[in-house]
Amino acid sequence: MSDRISEKLQILADAAKYDVSCSSSGSKRKNDNKGLGDAYGSGICHTYTEDGRCVSLLKILLTNFCIYDCAYCVTRKSNDIKRVAFTVQEVVDLTINFYRRNYIEGLFLSSGIFKNADYTMERLVLVAKKLRTEHKFNGYIHLKSIPGASDELMHEAGLYADRLSVNIEIPTEQGLKLLAPDKDRKDMIKPMHYLKGAIEQSESERQTLRHAPLFAPAGQSTQMIIGATGESDKDIMYTAHQFYKGFSLKRVYYSGYVPVSSDSRLPGMQSRVPLVRENRLYQTDWLMRFYGFHIREILNDEHPQLETDIDPKLSWALRNMQTFPVDINKDDLQLILRVPGIGVQSARKIVAARKFGKLDWEQLKKIGVAINRARYFITCAGGQFHRDRPHEQIRQFILNESKSKFHRGVQQGSLF
Repeated sequence: MSDRISEKLQILADAAKYDVSCSSSGSKRKNDNKGLGDAYGSGICHTYTEDGRCVSLLKILLTNFCIYDCAYCVTRKSNDIKRVAFTVQEVVDLTINFYRRNYIEGLFLSSGIFKNADYTMERLVLVAKKLRTEHKFNGYIHLKSIPGASDELMHEAGLYADRLSVNIEIPTEQGLKLLAPDKDRKDMIKPMHYLKGAIEQSESERQTLRHAPLFAPAGQSTQMIIGATGESDKDIMYTAHQFYKGFSLKRVYYSGYVPVSSDSRLPGMQSRVPLVRENRLYQTDWLMRFYGFHIREILNDEHPQLETDIDPKLSWALRNMQTFPVDINKDDLQLILRVPGIGVQSARKIVAARKFGKLDWEQLKKIGVAINRARYFITCAGGQFHRDRPHEQIRQFILNESKSKFHRGVQQGSLF
């Protein structure tokens, strides 16, 4: 690799780390002994497939040039940083060479905006098209869709990429106007509408035509920056609910704001990344998608913020003690899923196992139930634990026994 390409890679991989649509940042393993491979600064990160496989991706920007001046973004045009750009062929060559060396299994490609949305999107699409058609590349490709790009380019992107995503960036329209006045929320919504329709049409066609072309088979996702403006957890999760429902998104990612700018509109440069809040938002997201909770049950006008010392499922349970105790041996799956300390897999195992006999505490423990949390909310063949305790006392008992790093006061200062 030439020194120029290596420099571009280091700069554009570092700029891409703020996008959390992939689950982790790159490794810092450095090749100091002329050995095989070098992950240092190369933007190799990991993401997970639906069946739990971990996939390594080359995660880079096409360029850190940008016509916009979003206060929360490290590549904003007013930021005094070194600007570089890959050519389409350079990204293609990097991807193929890294793949052949078994560094990666796919590509995550985003970009600043060169001079307009279509000009930039056209180059992103061209990278994916060359990989698929000229190199017969069948690895995973995730392209960031550029808000404002034409439907024709979005369609072409969907034919070559596995996943497309459009970042809505700030959870509320007011927050976006404050920090990125040049951007319009409608430009972010428009490609989502198109992708939703195109994905549904593709799925329908493939039910009747076996060889109909795939279109973004891994669906679409989006990302929000958390903590850059004064939005409440209710604002954030209601927006997420709206996007899940309206655009059939696979995922909404919540990215705690990393201070990158001294701007009176933003938290100070010394402020911490809100990792605990980010974690609670992800837990709420899972409760909506996998546990049958409606967002209004967890966050509403009376409870607009998530509690930071306990998870949202426990918080809901303590506010709704009239729902408990749940009889593990009789009640239905949806009610068992609402018990703190019982996950989706454990709940399903309980329903399957109780067909062969009543379950007791020891059997629940073997199934994987967190007894130290669940015992205050259930009854089983072994009876009920601590009946009629006030919810404040139950909360304190659970907190005292918790091993969570958040309860020990441990805070991670930096994401990277």
